[in-house]
Amino acid sequence: MGIDFDLLNKIKGVIECPIPDKDITRFDANIRLFPPFIDNDVCPLTIKNTILQSCYLRNTEWVCGVAVYTGNETKLGMSRGVPEPKLTAMDAMIDMLTGAIFVFQLVVVVVLGIAGNVWKDSEARKLWYMQHPEEGPWYELLVIPLRFELLCSIMIPISIKVSLDLVKSLYAKFIDWDYDMIDYESGIPSHATNTAISEDLGQVEYILTDKTGTLTENKMIFRRCCISGIFYGNENGDALRDEKLLDAIASSSPDVIRFLTIMAICNTVVPTKSKCGNIVYKAQSQDEEALVNAAAYLNMVFVNKNANVIEIQFNGMLNRYELLDTLEFTSERKRMSVVIKDCQNGKIVLLSKGADEAILPHAYSGQQTRTFMEAVDQYAQLGLRTLCLAWRELEEDEYREWALMFKEANNTLVDREWRLAEVCLRIERNFEVLGVTAIEDRLQDGVPETIETLRRAGINFWMLTGDKQNTAIQIALLCNFISPEPKGQLLLIDGKTEDEVCRSLERVVLTMKTTTSEPKDVAFVVDGLALEISLKNHRRAFTELAILSRTAICCRVTPSQKAQLVELLKSCDYRTLAIGDGGNDVRMIQQADIGVGISGREGLQAARAADYSIGKFRFLKRLILVHGRYSYNRTAFLSQYSFYKSLLICFIQISFSFISGVSGTSLFNSVSLMAYNVFYTSIPVLVSVLDKDLSEETVMQHPQILFYCQAGRLLNPSTFAGWFGRSLFHAVVVFVISIHAYANEKSEMVEVSMVALSGCIWLQAFVVTLETNSFTMLQLIAIWGNLAAFYVINWIFCAIPSSGMYTIMFRLCGQPSYWITIFLIVGVGMGPLLGIKYFRYTYRPSKINALQQAERLGGPILSLKNIEHQPRPIDEKEDSPLLISQPNNRNTVFEPLLSDSPTAASRRSLASRSSFDFFQTPPSYSINKDK
Repeated sequence: MGIDFDLLNKIKGVIECPIPDKDITRFDANIRLFPPFIDNDVCPLTIKNTILQSCYLRNTEWVCGVAVYTGNETKLGMSRGVPEPKLTAMDAMIDMLTGAIFVFQLVVVVVLGIAGNVWKDSEARKLWYMQHPEEGPWYELLVIPLRFELLCSIMIPISIKVSLDLVKSLYAKFIDWDYDMIDYESGIPSHATNTAISEDLGQVEYILTDKTGTLTENKMIFRRCCISGIFYGNENGDALRDEKLLDAIASSSPDVIRFLTIMAICNTVVPTKSKCGNIVYKAQSQDEEALVNAAAYLNMVFVNKNANVIEIQFNGMLNRYELLDTLEFTSERKRMSVVIKDCQNGKIVLLSKGADEAILPHAYSGQQTRTFMEAVDQYAQLGLRTLCLAWRELEEDEYREWALMFKEANNTLVDREWRLAEVCLRIERNFEVLGVTAIEDRLQDGVPETIETLRRAGINFWMLTGDKQNTAIQIALLCNFISPEPKGQLLLIDGKTEDEVCRSLERVVLTMKTTTSEPKDVAFVVDGLALEISLKNHRRAFTELAILSRTAICCRVTPSQKAQLVELLKSCDYRTLAIGDGGNDVRMIQQADIGVGISGREGLQAARAADYSIGKFRFLKRLILVHGRYSYNRTAFLSQYSFYKSLLICFIQISFSFISGVSGTSLFNSVSLMAYNVFYTSIPVLVSVLDKDLSEETVMQHPQILFYCQAGRLLNPSTFAGWFGRSLFHAVVVFVISIHAYANEKSEMVEVSMVALSGCIWLQAFVVTLETNSFTMLQLIAIWGNLAAFYVINWIFCAIPSSGMYTIMFRLCGQPSYWITIFLIVGVGMGPLLGIKYFRYTYRPSKINALQQAERLGGPILSLKNIEHQPRPIDEKEDSPLLISQPNNRNTVFEPLLSDSPTAASRRSLASRSSFDFFQTPPSYSINKDK
C-alpha cells in the first residue's frame, strides 16, 4: 500500500487508550483517523503494533508512529521498579553473628562500666595521685561506660561490608574472565550481573529449569508428520526425504497440499530477501520458522507478504491469498488461526494449528481422530514437539457475521482478551483435522553429564516446561533427570476436578513416603491444570511432596506457575536457582534466590533479567561447583577472620583495663588502632580471593564435597565460636607475655603497647598462613610483605619527634628481649592451633582433607565413604503450610570409591558396587527411541 509522504504531516486522529499500566504483554486501545485517511473509523491497537520503550525496529525501512506513554508512564518504566535486594544465606548468618557480638559488646560495656565506677568509689579516691574529687557532676557515672564503649566499638568490624563487597566484585570478575565458560560456537562469554550473591551459588539445593532452549538447542528441525492417517518419516526419521510424501506432493494430493498450505501461511513469519536474492524468514517462534522452511523445502514457498496479501509459490505457480483476520496464539487457547480468502476462487478458509488438546476436541462430529492421537503419543515418546493442523471452509454470511463480532471485541477497551477468546471460540470449531507435525529440538551438548554431576552434588532438579507430558518425560529420561524402570519410578498427578487432583496427590505422597527408604529414583509428573488446583487448594500436601521428591516434571505450566513453584521451595527455606532462556522464564528467574539466563535464540530477555548469564546449560556445572564453592569458602574465611582480628585487639584492651583500675584507658594510641584495621590486617586477608583448598579438576571429579557448603559447615555459630575462642586465647597470650616482659620500672607503657601490637601482627601473619590452602607469589608478598611494611611504617613514625612514638621502635628492635617476646607470643599462640590441626588431619580427617592429601602426594584416594549432609530444620508455625520434617535418609549421600587405577571406567565399576540411598547417583542407561 503506497502512502503519499506529503500527507503524513496532515494526519489527524484520536487514540483511545487505558491509563498507563505495567503489563508489557497487553495494550488494548483504539485509533480514529480523520480524513483524508479514514473517515472516523475505529481501528484496534494491540501490543502487536506497539513499540515498547528501548526497543529496536528491524526489517522495516520507516514507520509512522505517535508516542502514547512517555517517561515513567511507559510500560517498561512502570514495570521497572526497584529490584528487591537478594540476601544470601551467608549474609544472613553474618548479620546474626553481628547481632550476637553487639549484645556481647553491650554486656561487656555495662559490666566493666559498673566495675569501673565501683573501683573508683572504693579504691581510686583513696589514692592521692588519682586526684578524684569527693563530689562530681551527675553524668560522671557515664564517663567510664562511655570509655569502654569506645574501646569496644571495634568489636564489630565496620570494614567487613567494604571488604566483602570488594571480594564479591572480584568473584564476579572471575566468572567474566573464565575462558572455560565461553561458548565458542556463538562467542558468548559468561557474565555476572549481580556481584553480591556469588557465595550462594555454592549453597544451591534446587535447580528449576526450563526445557526448550535451556536443555535443548532450540534449533527446530522438521522430522516427521502424519497426514490423513498416513505416517511420513517413520522409516528414515526424516519426512522431508520420504518418497511417499514426495510422491503425494507430485500427484497434488488435496490433503497434503492443504497441510503444506497451513504450514506456510498460518504463522507470523516475515519473509525477507537477502542480498544474494534468497528468501530468509524472520520468525518470533523457532517452531514457525521450522514449519515454513519445511514447507518451502517441499515446494510450498512463502514468497512475500505485502500488507494483507500473501504470496505462495507451489510447483512454479504463484497463488495469492488475502489475509482477513489473525486469531493470535495465547497460552490459554493454545492455538493460532488465520482467516484467508483465496484470490483465485474467492473461498474463505480458516486455517489453524495448535496443541492436540486445543485442536482435536474441536473436530467435526464425524471425523475419527484416534489416528492423530496415536501419532501425537508416538511422536511425544520420541521427544518430538507436536502440533495439530486443521482447516475449515467458511460461508461468506457466517464469516461476515463473525467478523463484526471480532471487530467489536477488538475495539473493546475493557476485558479485550477475554472477549476475543470468546469470539474466537465461535469460529474455531467443526475443524477438519489434516494431520500432525513433529519437530525435533536436540539436546545441548553436555546436558546429561551436567545434570548427573550436579545430582551427585545433592542438587535436586525440577523441569518446568510448556510442552506436553510425554515429550517432557522423554527429554527428562535423556537428560538423566529420571531413571527408567526398574531403577526409576514415575508418579503421575492428574485430574480435572479438585477431588480427582486431591486423591491423586494423596496417593503420590503416600507412595513417595513408602519408597524413600528403597534404592529407587522417584519423581512425580504434574500438568498445569492439576498444578493450579494443587497450589490453590492443597498447598500443604503439595509442599510435603516437594520436600520428599528430588525430581519433578511440571508440564503445560504458565510463567506465573513457574514463579509460584520457586516461591514454594523458597518458603521451605531451600536455596533455589532458576535457569531459562526466554521471556516466559523472566518471572521465575527473578523470583529465585539465584537467576541464571541463557543467551540463546530466544533473545536476551532472560539473560538481562538474570543474576548470571551463560551461553550453554553445561556451564552451570562449573558456575556452581567451581565459582560457587570457591566463593563460599573464601567468604566464610574472610568474614570470620574480620571478626577475629577485631575481637583480638578489643580483648587486649579489655585485659589492660584490669591493671589500669578498670578506668577504660586505651593501651594503644589512635594512630596504631587506625593503622591496625586499615593497613596491618586488611591486605593479607583480601588476597584470600585467590585461595583454593582443592584444584578445579578435583572439585569437578568429586561434586559430593559441595555438601559442606550446602550445610554451611564453614560458617555457622559453631565455627564462629572457634574463631571467638581463638581471638580470646591469643589476646590473653599477647597481653600476659607483653606485660611480664616489659612491665617494669625501666619500661614505658608505650613500649608495652608496641610489643603487644607487634605480637598481634605476627600472630595475624601466621594465622592467615595456617588457613591458606594454596600459595601464590601474590599471597606470599601480601602476608609477609605486610609484616615487613608494619616495621617500615612504625620506623617512619618513630623518626618523627611529635608522633608520641619517637625512637620507640628503634630501641625495641635493637633489644634481644623484644624478639624473644615475639617468639614466645607466636609459639604459645600458634602451638595449640598447630596441634589441633595436626590431630584433625591425622586422626579425624574430613573428606576434603583426604582429597587435599591425595593432591599433595599425587596418588589416588582409596575410599571417601559417605559425607553427612545435615539438612536445615524447617520452622513449624501455625500459619505455615508446611508442618513436616525432612526424611532422615536425606542425610547421607552416595560417594564413589576411587581405585588405584585413575581411569573413569574403574571408578564407575567400583561405584556400581556401593550402597544406594535417597541421594543415589542415577545409573547410566540407553534408551531405544523406537519403543
